[in-house]
Amino acid sequence: MTLGLLIPFMGTLLGAACVFFMKNGLSDNVQRALTGFASGVMAAASIWSLIVPAMEQSKSLGRLSFLPAAAGFWLGILFLLLLDHVIPHIHQKSQQPEGPKSKLDRSAMLTLAVTLHNIPEGMAVGVVYAGLTAQNAAISIAGAFALSLGIAIQNFPEGAILSLPLHSEGVSKGKAFLYGALSGAVEPAAALLTILASAFIIPILPYLLSFAAGAMLYVVVEELIPEMSQGGHSNIGVIAFAAGFTLMMALDVALG
Repeated sequence: MTLGLLIPFMGTLLGAACVFFMKNGLSDNVQRALTGFASGVMAAASIWSLIVPAMEQSKSLGRLSFLPAAAGFWLGILFLLLLDHVIPHIHQKSQQPEGPKSKLDRSAMLTLAVTLHNIPEGMAVGVVYAGLTAQNAAISIAGAFALSLGIAIQNFPEGAILSLPLHSEGVSKGKAFLYGALSGAVEPAAALLTILASAFIIPILPYLLSFAAGAMLYVVVEELIPEMSQGGHSNIGVIAFAAGFTLMMALDVALG
């Protein structure tokens, strides 16, 4: 289980480490492709790894089995909406900070922006492994591993998208890597806290699975998709989204 919690963080570390091996920053098209790919992975993980198991958990409700999933989904959306308003941050291609006024520098606020959407990813991994440790029938070892691996795959470009532009803006390689690593460190922390609270989580597992899904999809729609569409017209982000979605769907179905 420990490895499953750390795999997503390892993806971020490897991505952030690109700053030591790549001399130039990422081109706009590469950034769009990586952002689109991450969006596709997160969208597919939200559906197959979280929402579908949430509804399977509620089969006893019959035709109303969607209710816990719908309620949890909206709670996840509102939770990320709240964080978006109370945590100062700035997105990669924006000059306008979001959240409350702050004296933090741009590097710190860029890191906080990535950290914001790593929180629901960590919670998603945590709640799935909490269900697994409780021998929940709707969650298999392979399915939990597929989620960890899928998030790690999308964390790799995420780490690179943060560390490389920071270095191109004048931040040292070591510091850029550190910012990338810190943005991902919240994932195993959030996952571990979720598992430690598993005694309270299992009775409301359907709600928490869909809560994580709602939070992840909020990030996809509010941040990642707009970022991959900025600038001149290009379809590369959409193609990469489809590739990421297909890969995560295949992982979850094949391994789950």
